[in-house]
Amino acid sequence: MYSIPEKQENQKQVLTLNELSKRKVVEHNSLITSIAKMDKTPLKMFELAVSCINTEEPPKDNIVYLSKRDLFAFFKVSDNDKHSRFKEAIEKMQKQAFFQIKEEAGKGFKFKSIVPIPYVEWTDYYDEVKIEFHREIMPYLINLKKNFTQHALSDIAELNSKYSIILYRWLSMNYSQYEHYSTKGGRRAEQVESYRNPSISIKELRIMTDTVNDYERFQSLETWILKKPIEEINAHTHFNVTYDKIKAGRSIDSIVFHIEKKRTADDNSYKLDDQAYIEDKKQKEETEKDLVFEAMKSKYTQILLENMLLSPYEMTDTALMAGLQAHVYPLYDELKDLRGLNGVKEHLSYVASKQEDYSKRNIAKYLKKAIEQYLPTVKRQDLS
Repeated sequence: MYSIPEKQENQKQVLTLNELSKRKVVEHNSLITSIAKMDKTPLKMFELAVSCINTEEPPKDNIVYLSKRDLFAFFKVSDNDKHSRFKEAIEKMQKQAFFQIKEEAGKGFKFKSIVPIPYVEWTDYYDEVKIEFHREIMPYLINLKKNFTQHALSDIAELNSKYSIILYRWLSMNYSQYEHYSTKGGRRAEQVESYRNPSISIKELRIMTDTVNDYERFQSLETWILKKPIEEINAHTHFNVTYDKIKAGRSIDSIVFHIEKKRTADDNSYKLDDQAYIEDKKQKEETEKDLVFEAMKSKYTQILLENMLLSPYEMTDTALMAGLQAHVYPLYDELKDLRGLNGVKEHLSYVASKQEDYSKRNIAKYLKKAIEQYLPTVKRQDLS
């Protein structure tokens, strides 16, 4: 997150929202899937406070400082009654707001109810707001070596419904896993795609949104928990989301979401609705088809299959096959020119003997790294 600049002794450290668009919220996935027993204002205030935590150097006293001026800007409050409204929001957060967290523990589950911010201090004449997190919530905000999600604070700022925020955090958690495993490997192709197209049962959706006893008719539930939140998410965040209703018999049993990340000027690409991007996307799809076709015919694919470095199922992963054809097979051509096809076979036989390492990696990246490390040795031997 963001480091806090050192100040002179006895001066407090204050984080402001001057660069809202760059601020991130990082939370453990257990917190994201917990039940937020609070309305939108305490939930947004919690997200704002979390964005002030420096995860590399967590506050030892669990305290962060906010600027009142920037806090009002975050909530877009400008009327004369903003100070009393701020006080009411703080009181509600401390009296009513808590997270209900469910975690696996042995043969069952452990349940925790945590008031995330039990102490807030401010004055009517100074801009600083002191926020102290409960010690029990801190592990979900700073112990982030695995199973955590990062999302943009600016996305949260624009959402005006509790359900929009809850759904956005859950969708962001799933899409983050899609980005991670599609880049790093470690999951089968259908598992990776399931993160971009996550499914949730209606029962789980009601639990997560704290609507078990609300919106009894599915039509009402869909309107307030799905349609309106997704309209907000699509309008104000980095995501475009659609969903399908899955039936079991005559009833709606679950929801499958489809998440796409918007293209922005920041990634030197086009917007999703830009015709130039659509044409570029089509061209990339055609290129991928050509690469897959060539990979299927390649003698190198057969050698990988013979050495069990590639399975028939993995051959159905078009991104993988296109990656092999584009980035790995040209290097095998270089080795073939130097040592013949038998040289390639010997190299892959050796790689296959290291399958305990291979199985934990992205296949294409692992094979590419192996040949990139081996080729210089072959070239040096030929020069000597």
